Amino acid sequence: MPFLPVSRKDMQERNIEQLDFICITGDAYVDHPSFGIAIISRMLESFGCTVGMIAQPVSDSDFTRLGKPKYCFMVTGGNIDSMVSNYTVALKKRNDDAYSAGGKGGKRPDRAVNVYCRTLKRLFPDTEIAIGGLEASLRRFAHYDYWDDCVLPSILVSSGAELLMYGMGELTVTEIWNRFKAGDRLRDMHDIRGTCWLTEPVNTPIGAVQCDSFELVRDNKKAYAKACRKQYDEQDEVYGRTIVQRHGDVMLVQNPPQRSLTQSEFDRAYELPYMRAYHPMYEKEGGVPSIKEVEFSITHNRGCFGFCNFCSIALHQGRRIQTRSEESVLNEARELAAMPDFKGYIHDVGGPTADFRFPSCEKQIKSGLCKGKKCLAPSPCPNMKVDHTEYLAILRKMREIKNVKKVFVRSGIRYDYLIEDSNDEFMKELIANHISGQLKVAPEHASNKVLDYMGKPHIEVYERFEKKFYDITKGMGKEQYLVPYLMSSHPGCTMKDAVDLAVFLKKH
Repeated sequence: MPFLPVSRKDMQERNIEQLDFICITGDAYVDHPSFGIAIISRMLESFGCTVGMIAQPVSDSDFTRLGKPKYCFMVTGGNIDSMVSNYTVALKKRNDDAYSAGGKGGKRPDRAVNVYCRTLKRLFPDTEIAIGGLEASLRRFAHYDYWDDCVLPSILVSSGAELLMYGMGELTVTEIWNRFKAGDRLRDMHDIRGTCWLTEPVNTPIGAVQCDSFELVRDNKKAYAKACRKQYDEQDEVYGRTIVQRHGDVMLVQNPPQRSLTQSEFDRAYELPYMRAYHPMYEKEGGVPSIKEVEFSITHNRGCFGFCNFCSIALHQGRRIQTRSEESVLNEARELAAMPDFKGYIHDVGGPTADFRFPSCEKQIKSGLCKGKKCLAPSPCPNMKVDHTEYLAILRKMREIKNVKKVFVRSGIRYDYLIEDSNDEFMKELIANHISGQLKVAPEHASNKVLDYMGKPHIEVYERFEKKFYDITKGMGKEQYLVPYLMSSHPGCTMKDAVDLAVFLKKH
């Protein structure tokens, strides 16, 4: 399947006079399922729609290159927030960007979603816009912005778009397409799960959870904290309710979260006809570096019930684990192994947390995940089901595929989950077959007080895992190491805690 049209010439070659949808992205155009816009665009194409792609537009001529879409523009800042892409934590401008051709920075604007939408509204004032992706999803309410050091309004307000899709968008975009076919416009689509929209306050849905207004949370830290807590508490597809937050003379409405994909739906999303490469127009600049990390990697799950306090996964992918079928995952491995550039190494079989294949307990299927509680911290829930058998079976079968020399697990392993497995079979095979010399884990800190603020298990859990890891490694005659991710200056961390962390590093 060829790349989607990126020029008028491409449209003419396919006898397309007007595209149904035009996607605008802050990344270079990479047609690979690790790029959200690739999934959304291929989903729309699978419905019989014509879809075009405009990557990293700068001038008006870039935005008008493909003309006006029949239905709407779909805008994303890219795989990561544009401000994270453009600046370091020290507020220094980055010179590099793995998601741009040649790895060069400066090819996407600051606050890309706002810039793209405002430009489109100027050039195509009558054409509607839907926004999605990480930048839109995580800025859907009034939010603290590190770079401006202040609370900013919802990106739906600041961008001028008609609809915001939050979280993972396959089911949402399917429903949007069905509504378009029925004759609706984006501005009429007010009951689709996984979306946000604006209305006059008089039309505020009855019974919604109300957060304090943008103006109040902007000026009052306590009000901001309470609003954030309400937003987190309602991010469950079973019991999550509509949330509203006033912004001046308009009301922001967030509909309940979209339901999880079924396994067959998840499989289908990853089996669409991706080119699994960057567009050849980038070849002269040396390609797009980000493809190297994912070109021979496989996503088998989504979501994370770890629910760490500093992590955004719960607000984007959710806490409920979704998995692809074993056959779908193995078919992708066979496809990778048959590619001409494959050297025998599958770089990763993972997701947000590599070793999650099941919900943490049976209760959450019907009742949702426990509000205000965590499955793993400060100690494991007694109802938690720890099971690595299915994941291990996939890895074993993958190792047997023709042309596969090695299968690595490079996504984060939840060591606090793994250490609770009474069966050591997975841990032993992980150490024996799936580590490239280093295993990444995330204790995050050494102070139990800070770990409580983070929503992480106490450091003694990591030390128990560390001892077991090195005992097994030594018993196998291997020289392999743990690489712990650690975080400094977390809210609540004092100088004493920082010293404790330094001492911990010295000892370990």
